[in-house]
Amino acid sequence: MNARLDDDALSWGGDDDPTLDTGSAKPASSASRDQEPDAAVPLADGFTAVGKGADRVVAQSEPDAGERAAASGETSSSMGNAALIGIGVLGGIYLLYVIGWIVGGLRLQGSAGFLVDANGNASPAWTIGNAVALGLAALAPVVWFALVYALTRRARSWLRWAFLALGVILLVPWPFVMIGASGS
Repeated sequence: MNARLDDDALSWGGDDDPTLDTGSAKPASSASRDQEPDAAVPLADGFTAVGKGADRVVAQSEPDAGERAAASGETSSSMGNAALIGIGVLGGIYLLYVIGWIVGGLRLQGSAGFLVDANGNASPAWTIGNAVALGLAALAPVVWFALVYALTRRARSWLRWAFLALGVILLVPWPFVMIGASGS
């Protein structure tokens, strides 16, 4: 009775998982394989089975999705870790550009004195046009990033990177760069 309590205290739900086997006991799946010596175990292409039971392992007959895409000439839509980090960094740059366009555009509103009438009031057309232009300028980096990402999904990766780098150069928030946040 005492040994059973010790075993229960040291066990955890899921301890019977065959992947956690330490070699002391055979899992049920290996016992069934021992009974059927002719049963083949699939192995992915490019790998070689070695050791005990290697004669029962055969190459996988159905290629996976990546192999099918490579065979048909399609490019893979999955990105590696470096590409994901690069996309994140460029997305952050574009987000900073949005903030730069908003801050720079708002700073320019006070310095456009030549568009103000003699009483110091801006015309309604100028005020509305300025708001629309500021909104479009602030949205330009977001639209560029989204369009480049969407339109180059099936293209070569260097083309996506080239267009994203071109956007970093073309969409610089010049009002923020020239005047700065202080508006001097």
